[in-house]
Amino acid sequence: MGEVDQKASTDLVDQKKGEYVLIRDAEDSQLDIYDKPLPCFGCGIGWFSLLLGFVFPFMWYYATILYFGNYYHKDPRERSGLAASAIAALICTIVVVIIIGIVIL
Repeated sequence: MGEVDQKASTDLVDQKKGEYVLIRDAEDSQLDIYDKPLPCFGCGIGWFSLLLGFVFPFMWYYATILYFGNYYHKDPRERSGLAASAIAALICTIVVVIIIGIVIL
């Protein structure tokens, strides 16, 4: 108990000095998982797949499989990038179907 009081007093001293105080819930360790950077150069698999998909479109389909496989439950920060890749895969599929329809007919 004395350690917690000492920590609180040092936080107050830091706050008076004008330094920022880290707000953290001691019982909830879930907050620590978001301290790690995302894979693929820090932008996440979804956004990396979206960018790489313009050169290699099959990456969009890979990210779509991850999106529908609920990969983002491991890290919710991945959801937006995976959704963007799924939308890009849908647009790519529609364009390819239209082009094939025009060429064949």
